[in-house]
Amino acid sequence: MEFTTTGKPIHSPEYKKRRILNWLPLGLTYAFLYMARYNLTVSKNALGDLMTKEAFGIIFAAGTITYAFSFLINGPITDKFGGKKAILASAAGSAFMNFIMGIILYGILAYGWNLNLTIAFSVLYSVNMYFQSFGAVAIVKVNSAWFHVRERGVFGGIFGILISLGLYFAFDWCQAIVNFTEKISPDNPQYWFVFFIPAFILIVWFIIDLILLKDQPSQAGFVDFNTGDASSGEEETKFKLSDILKRIFTNKVIIIVGLIEFCTGVLRNGVMHWFPIYSKEQIKLVPELAGVWNFWLNNWGIILALAGAGGGMLAGWMSDKFFGSRRAPVAGILYSSIFIVTIIMIFSLNSPVVLGVLVALISISVIGTHGMLSGTATMDFGGRKAAGTAVGLIDGLVYLGTGVQSLSLGYITSTNWAYWPVFLIPFAALGIFFTITIWNAFPKGKKTVH
Repeated sequence: MEFTTTGKPIHSPEYKKRRILNWLPLGLTYAFLYMARYNLTVSKNALGDLMTKEAFGIIFAAGTITYAFSFLINGPITDKFGGKKAILASAAGSAFMNFIMGIILYGILAYGWNLNLTIAFSVLYSVNMYFQSFGAVAIVKVNSAWFHVRERGVFGGIFGILISLGLYFAFDWCQAIVNFTEKISPDNPQYWFVFFIPAFILIVWFIIDLILLKDQPSQAGFVDFNTGDASSGEEETKFKLSDILKRIFTNKVIIIVGLIEFCTGVLRNGVMHWFPIYSKEQIKLVPELAGVWNFWLNNWGIILALAGAGGGMLAGWMSDKFFGSRRAPVAGILYSSIFIVTIIMIFSLNSPVVLGVLVALISISVIGTHGMLSGTATMDFGGRKAAGTAVGLIDGLVYLGTGVQSLSLGYITSTNWAYWPVFLIPFAALGIFFTITIWNAFPKGKKTVH
């Protein structure tokens, strides 16, 4: 394979077209997994007192903590059996669990089933999140064989865009479903469709992935190549779980990236899920500002999509353009902006315009960081051989952080919303500190690749 003077491989047009045909359906499946994950937040606002803030915090925490520890199983499974089987398991499993959650909600709302919604959804959402955890592992595992390390900054941007699309599907499409059911049946809205429709969409993408997706270029008629990451020089080495785990858990950079991403989980979801809940409450408390709060509430998905896409592409471009494909400097810069903005949030809770702009700015930075670290650094430092386990660890810590914020903010916001941004600030500061410790980190394989 030929390389440019900057070390990037030169691919044929045919290869580039087939790579798009590979990652696009994979990425869109991942995006719709978000719809089948964060539809819970939309359902919370629709259900009102049937799902209180504390109940939502418990259900969401149960799912995210399950997700966090699932990497111990699903990361190694994906490294052994491949990303295609992992994304198929994720789509099928999540579709089934969303269908069951829809059935439960249907029974409670339409027939008055005497079920504890908090307990039922905590169990079902946890199983849903177990299957969901295959998603990020699969997308990184597959693409680690298709992208050279010098191309992965761009992939980090693509990963951010896919996350952003998922947020758009989750918040705006699901909100549109809720609004439609309220319009056609005001006295008995059919809120269960917020679970049924994502389940159906995932089944469609399951079929598409089954047909189109290939784990490696050689399976699509191209030549496999040395991707220049931490697995460089080990192309013929047989998979050994003990070696993979040793590589991951003794790698300082991966551990530090995991700690940064724990903070990312707190910050990303501490804003993304609680801002629409806060907006919904403010509409009732301050009716004269309802129009502005409704703007954010009804367009939250597209705002997150635009913010995340911009943040993802900005982070990837900065990494490859200015920092020689190093990831930590970009994360450090973005985390510094989060730190400043969360402080300003303290003084902006009563202004829907200012607060909305601030949380959008946080979303730009935090999604850009997440795409750069979970989507790219895991491939770099785990290498193609260990990409599944590496991203499992990192994404697991993201959702461990998500679980921490969910339990914490479920209680805190029920007491006093003023403590919401105060809770976030220390995690932004920690993120900056951790990025500094790995500022110059870059993956090294067993042999040098141009």
